[in-house]
Amino acid sequence: MIGRIPVLDIRPQIDCGRRPAKAVVDETFEVSATVFREGHDAVAANVVLRNPAGRCGPWTPMREQRPGTDRWSAEVTPDVEGRWTYTVEAWSDPVATWRRHAAIKIPAGIDTELVLAEGAALHERAAGDVPKNDGRESVLSAVDALRDAQLPAATRLAVALSPEVTDALSRHPLRELLTVSRPMPLNVERRRALYGSWYELFPRSEGATTADDGTPVSGTLRTAAERLPAVAAMGFDVVYLPPVHPIGTAFRKGPNNALSAGPGDVGSPWAIGSADGGHDALHPDLGTFDDFAHFVRTARDLRMEVALDFALQCSPDHPWVTEHPQWFHHRADGSIAYAENPPKKYQDIYPLSFDADPRGLIRETERLLRFWMAKGVRIFRVDNPHTKPLFFWEKVIGDINRTDPDVLFLAEAFTRPAMVHTLAQVGFQQSYTYFTWRNTKEELTEYLTELSGDGAAHLRPNFFVNTPDILHDYLQTGGRTAFEVRAVLAATLSPTWGVYAGYELCESTPVQHGSEEYADSEKYQLKPRDWDAAAREGRTIAPLITTLNRVRRRHPALQQLRSLHFHPTDNDAVLAYSKRAGHGPAADVVLTVVNLDPHHTQEATVSLDMPELGLGRHDSLPVRDELTGDTYHWGRDNYVRLEPGRSPAPAHVLSLRPSSPIGGSPN
Repeated sequence: MIGRIPVLDIRPQIDCGRRPAKAVVDETFEVSATVFREGHDAVAANVVLRNPAGRCGPWTPMREQRPGTDRWSAEVTPDVEGRWTYTVEAWSDPVATWRRHAAIKIPAGIDTELVLAEGAALHERAAGDVPKNDGRESVLSAVDALRDAQLPAATRLAVALSPEVTDALSRHPLRELLTVSRPMPLNVERRRALYGSWYELFPRSEGATTADDGTPVSGTLRTAAERLPAVAAMGFDVVYLPPVHPIGTAFRKGPNNALSAGPGDVGSPWAIGSADGGHDALHPDLGTFDDFAHFVRTARDLRMEVALDFALQCSPDHPWVTEHPQWFHHRADGSIAYAENPPKKYQDIYPLSFDADPRGLIRETERLLRFWMAKGVRIFRVDNPHTKPLFFWEKVIGDINRTDPDVLFLAEAFTRPAMVHTLAQVGFQQSYTYFTWRNTKEELTEYLTELSGDGAAHLRPNFFVNTPDILHDYLQTGGRTAFEVRAVLAATLSPTWGVYAGYELCESTPVQHGSEEYADSEKYQLKPRDWDAAAREGRTIAPLITTLNRVRRRHPALQQLRSLHFHPTDNDAVLAYSKRAGHGPAADVVLTVVNLDPHHTQEATVSLDMPELGLGRHDSLPVRDELTGDTYHWGRDNYVRLEPGRSPAPAHVLSLRPSSPIGGSPN
């Protein structure tokens, strides 16, 4: 039933309020609603946050976004983890209505004494809700002035409209016909759910060698741990491991996804399970659980978390195949169906069927997750979650997060938008995105506007610049500059971004023309890299990655998603955008300008949306390029020239101080 003062279309609102919107601790987001009433009397509204303990915080006044739209909004900031609610309160504002009428009638001499008497009565009522130490005396003084017939009418009105009275009644308004919306759920999670830098590595490649007979020898978790200081030095927060479990031998793939494997071929880590165990076992070549604990401990000492791939699929050798045959799809001939994504075939992998024994699979999945949680893993990158039922993930993630709300799940779902968004709504804290396939100015602007808008209330993007499966044509053909451009974009557009090992070396050779698969893919073979030689020879963009991660840590603006704003340029090869954290003198604002063309120098005029930056139309101010340390003076229109080979990247990442403009107008 509609309220006395209608409160409609509250946002954020997920699935009509049946599922919670999302935020992280100290993340500011906007709550908006349509608020109006019959006739011409004034209305007002506010937002009330209720924390997990059930206590209401100070209510936040809402403002009409544009006059006449009836759309009201306010920014709120939850400060602790847990399940919150937010409520919109709307009311008739008799004081604002009186002020509007009085400002017209009294100068015109219409019903002057009656209008002043009505104002005195309203302010006397309002004073009862104003604390003594927060402006009550100023409101009572207005009552006295409005009733003082010895004073000119204009003087009496001026006292009631004084800044002191206005401020007191804005904090403690007289509210009539109060209407309260139903509470909307809000899940507030730890900051890593929104912000972080990920690095993916294959432990078996780190420290891998070749035996005298030419047989490859796997690296171990111990040798992989030796790589962690270098990863931490680049500024990464999360080190992500592909599956570390035993790998099946049946239909094992050879190099470059060959259908047959030789005696020394190691197979794909995603073909999980052998006689050595399943999802709760370690591959013997990687070491023991003591070695895994050492890896986790080393990462933690370097202020990094370990994320583990969680792939609910099996090799034909997995113990589940014989112990739980009901968990698999069977063909008409009785054989178990292997995984397919036509034209790709994965004969070494059996997908699961979730309809014959859903309770059994839910129970086993939660057992496995808690097994690895006990080993120190608090982040899981879930492989292909879109091939499993949504009810399954809602149950599993809900059960895990009820007892361990700090555990995070990243959905690796390169699939249709409806599935991507619904996975986020049912519990996944982060999501892979289509960023890899968005390369033009139009594509990036459209997609990031979507991600940073209403979708940000439930879907948090993780911008991986590459994966073991995805080497985009842009990287294959763009040379080193393409790798620099995509790193700058990912690190500054999204609060969370990631790279797969080898990206810093600009590895760009596909298995064949037209394919996004890497040649000699690490998915199917060991791939030791000589990191020291690459650094000595200047074949790495690790210094740029290090700088980007350092800038991200220094600037809260780059740890945000919802404040993203694009600025016009007169060249479709040049993209400009800003992010902001906070308002006023304490605001942190970063403006990024990128040449999207890895082959040619591009020039452009960047026309800044000055109010969005907290500036007046004619202001200018110093801006510092965080990539080079150079300082420029920028105003509304600015010329840029960005060329491939510009060190360290064909881009500007500019920090602004909008509170300190040089000259110009304060408007």
